[in-house]
Amino acid sequence: MSHKDSHSESYAKAGVDVTAGYETVNRIKPMVESTYIPGVIGSIGGFGGMFAPDVGGMKQPVLVSGTDGVGTKLKIAFTLEKHDTVGIDCVAMCVNDIACSGAKPLFFLDYLAVGKLDPQVAAQIVSGVTEGCRQAGCALVGGETAEMPGFYPVGEYDLAGFAVGIVDREKMLEESLLKEGDILIGVASSGMHSNGFSLARKVLGDDKESLSKKMGNTTVGEALLVPTRIYVKALEAVRQACQIKSVAHVTGGGWYENIPRSLPEGIKAVLDKNALPVPEIFSLIREKGDIPERDMYNTFNMGVGLVIGVAPENVEKAIKALEDSGEKAAVLGKCVSGEKGIEIC
Repeated sequence: MSHKDSHSESYAKAGVDVTAGYETVNRIKPMVESTYIPGVIGSIGGFGGMFAPDVGGMKQPVLVSGTDGVGTKLKIAFTLEKHDTVGIDCVAMCVNDIACSGAKPLFFLDYLAVGKLDPQVAAQIVSGVTEGCRQAGCALVGGETAEMPGFYPVGEYDLAGFAVGIVDREKMLEESLLKEGDILIGVASSGMHSNGFSLARKVLGDDKESLSKKMGNTTVGEALLVPTRIYVKALEAVRQACQIKSVAHVTGGGWYENIPRSLPEGIKAVLDKNALPVPEIFSLIREKGDIPERDMYNTFNMGVGLVIGVAPENVEKAIKALEDSGEKAAVLGKCVSGEKGIEIC
């Protein structure tokens, strides 16, 4: 892509070098194109990303969208100067959300805002975004890189994005499908995912010395930066094996906020906190911060990134499909009659 005639000395003196943007596009173009799936029209560089969805066989196609950012987890990336995984988080937070309705992600767009654009760092960030898209089976069809001197400090940035998926109306997952006696399966998280970092940073610190402290076979910083698990393909495997009644993506607000979102009125979830191992990073935060257990489960995923509701006769099929997809899963709890909410035992 050539922009040989586009250069503004005046704009550069104000802190925005448009040529850095062109270099960034040239660096990321092959990565972006590696995410392309059937339906993508054109390539990057246009004014809009285009996608022609295949709605064959669908009676009433419904588009489902989701948007999110990485949040203050980025502060850890800044300190450690590691930028190639936060893009996975950005994609994961969006595609996992829309998958909760039964939708298949089609495409993703990102927004990167920086104080001063470094094409090499930008390329690292986008490498994570494209990896996330490949894991989710969706295409990166566009995005925006904004250089904003004086707004963001040099060396820092913000990263957000949104995804669009599609599902046939009759196959949408709705909380009303759950009933008393149904089983909730917990799918293990990869760690912190991308929420609760304001509390984690307050307790653990986000300077190099704090993040370099050993924690088992890793460091605190490495444990915090483990990217969010993307569950899209695993969910599809479960869907092929049996009926899914509900899905909850456990993000900000932890168990107490997210699991009830998948429950109908009159149904309470009774959950076993010992069903899946709690990653060490959560134990460290709780002990060092002297944080009450309820606050932990109201802030973090505590080792459970996704909760899937199925009928009792489908539990074994669902867990096998998840394990065959590389996930760790276990029966987390059951649905009982009662006021909508959760009880953790």
